[in-house]
Amino acid sequence: MRKIMLIVFAIILLPVMSFAQGLENYIIQNDIGNYKFRPKPTKRYYGNVGVVVSADHFDLDHDDITYETRYILPEPINGIDVQVTQHTGGDSDRWLLHELDRNFRNYYGLPSDSYVMRVINGNTIMAVRTGGGRYQWLSDNKVIFISYTDLQLTKPEPLEVVQAYLAKHPSTLAAMTSTDIRTNDNQKKWIKDEIDRRLWLCDKWNAQFQANKTTQKDLLYNFNRSIGVFLNYRQKYYGVSAKDDLAAIDGYMDNNDLTSIQTKLTEYKTWWNANKGKGISLP
Repeated sequence: MRKIMLIVFAIILLPVMSFAQGLENYIIQNDIGNYKFRPKPTKRYYGNVGVVVSADHFDLDHDDITYETRYILPEPINGIDVQVTQHTGGDSDRWLLHELDRNFRNYYGLPSDSYVMRVINGNTIMAVRTGGGRYQWLSDNKVIFISYTDLQLTKPEPLEVVQAYLAKHPSTLAAMTSTDIRTNDNQKKWIKDEIDRRLWLCDKWNAQFQANKTTQKDLLYNFNRSIGVFLNYRQKYYGVSAKDDLAAIDGYMDNNDLTSIQTKLTEYKTWWNANKGKGISLP
């Protein structure tokens, strides 16, 4: 009986120990200067979570792990949220930098006015300061995201927290300035990469469907998201009207007509291969 109880205890304790080890590798579990560590909100997630989820990061064929925690500066009250996501280094991670950059661009890929590149202790990071502040960078296949809310922009920046996490997870972003991200060449490259990525996403979802690893409903939903971006970008930057195609795709969606959508996708990929080398004009 005692042996059985020890085995049960070990089974219960193992996930807790594993979680603690994960925290140690990713999260700073102590106060940082005047910022007080709040261990209770610390969480770990598997799957498509983390800051790049809004960019439709693909992880259906693997599990990324995200750790989150919070620090508090008592006076003035200022909560700092920290998120560290470990990506697996698989095929999807080829787009990590692009997807991270997506957070600071508008729908059509142009950088927001508040988007800046900053160098802190020799590390290049992406940042905005509007309604608070957001700081993000890559450390190999890890994504670090730090944010706080300050609608009046009267609170101090949590640079102590940013510096501490840079020491733990040094940035591997290439040196780049705020001017660099706004050059015509950079913006045009990002736009073309987004078109490439959207068609790539369609192929990734289709492959998972063919392997019986996702449902037709999820496939159609994700097709619709990425094809919509493709058509809108093609209209804006290549002058090809999207109206009829968007209406056709909506009709196929309503009828669960996967065959017609896949036929259209093949048409779009053929068009892109023939036109991706052409120049585009920025607004």
